[in-house]
Amino acid sequence: QVHLVESGGGFVQAGGSLRLSCAASGRTFSTYGMGWFRQAPGKEREWVATMIWSDGTTYYTDSVKGRFTISSDNAQNVVYLQMNSLQPEDTAIYYCAVRAYSGGLWRRDAYESWGQGTQVPVSS
Repeated sequence: QVHLVESGGGFVQAGGSLRLSCAASGRTFSTYGMGWFRQAPGKEREWVATMIWSDGTTYYTDSVKGRFTISSDNAQNVVYLQMNSLQPEDTAIYYCAVRAYSGGLWRRDAYESWGQGTQVPVSS
């Protein structure tokens, strides 16, 4: 079992940056990787980014490519999401989750052990 805790959210103006953290404890070595999702008010939770442990490959949804970067500090068991050039449409609750199963990167059912989320409101 893996326990995840997100942090780093907060109010930011358009064009600003934030770095989210996802601290993991438990059996992280038995997973495929880690992903970030977000859920905007009134919308479905959507996939944002994933890092695969085996080779460090990272993947991003089109709307954040070039602005967001997922990275990890394996010694500390922390995964980060660096978010630059934030826009009001990035406003959401951001969640990290363990990639525990194969399947499409965007599929929520390929992930488990979701954190509680951290809010990122971006003002225009």
